[in-house]
Amino acid sequence: MAEPTPTDLMGEELVLGLLAEATEGFLTGEAIADKLGLPRVELFRRIDGLRSKGYRIDALPGRGYRLVGVPDRLTSLELGPLLSTHSLGRTLHACDEVASTNDVARGLAEKGAVHGEVVVAESQSRGRGRRGRAWVSPPGVNLYLSVVLRPSLSPERAPELTLVAAVAIAEVLREAGFDARIKWPNDILIGGRKVAGLLLEMDSAEGELRYVVLGVGVNVNLEPAALPEGLAATATSLRAERGEAVPRVFLLAALLAGIEGWLDRHELGGFEGVRQRWRELSATLGDRVKVSASGERIEGVALDIDDSGALIVEDAAGARHRVVAGDVEQLR
Repeated sequence: MAEPTPTDLMGEELVLGLLAEATEGFLTGEAIADKLGLPRVELFRRIDGLRSKGYRIDALPGRGYRLVGVPDRLTSLELGPLLSTHSLGRTLHACDEVASTNDVARGLAEKGAVHGEVVVAESQSRGRGRRGRAWVSPPGVNLYLSVVLRPSLSPERAPELTLVAAVAIAEVLREAGFDARIKWPNDILIGGRKVAGLLLEMDSAEGELRYVVLGVGVNVNLEPAALPEGLAATATSLRAERGEAVPRVFLLAALLAGIEGWLDRHELGGFEGVRQRWRELSATLGDRVKVSASGERIEGVALDIDDSGALIVEDAAGARHRVVAGDVEQLR
């Protein structure tokens, strides 16, 4: 059997897009062929191509075709028809396994990758989170992605993007029915346990921001039993919370749209709107916390975040501390 050509793959993506958009369920072969300017024999070939890749497509005489199932893969073929973004994900680098999606994205950025290019992997061998911690990255169950960003910001303002992304991810999960909250600065919690995290890395030269790489990890279909010892009490997954699997590609499309939407708002309106929404979604403000930062330990009440996203903590003596980076433990 001949390998599919780029034209075949593009045709399959277009057919898939029409089937995905068919809100009435079935779409006639004639309608699809006319819409795409394809001879019927070519349409049949593309339908067969999609089925061979794991798509479940029903066909009924007189009614046409209906998409009833998609494979659990994260490639442009699956993602393309679902994208509503203008930049994010329009160029997708899909990998089976990488050391770290952030490392791959940084390499692409150094070679000129444009704003919005995304690296997504089925697994990572050396995934990492904030402060160099390992991010558990088993294959085929979660989302591990990194986005190349080229914002019009000074290097000093780049950390704002961490809170922008945290707000976006929390909102997407809330729209999906999860009670997601943000632990300062960028951990996403459900029921007090971590379900997603972000890692922002940037490169600047001569006072100008060259690029930012935003790494996102979401525990989607990870079974609780698969969590390493010691993490079960502090981590969770969407599947564990809902009791059923969550389609990863639909979540990926929603996350890219949500992040892009908040990036656009941040670019147009600055940080204040992000700050206000972050406060509303916070799982930290108002709680007593212990902060470890730069060798110093601060204990007190988390009062607010300032206009740069730093956490303001008031200790027992009434002194206020501005925390730019550190680990926060919420005290019960």
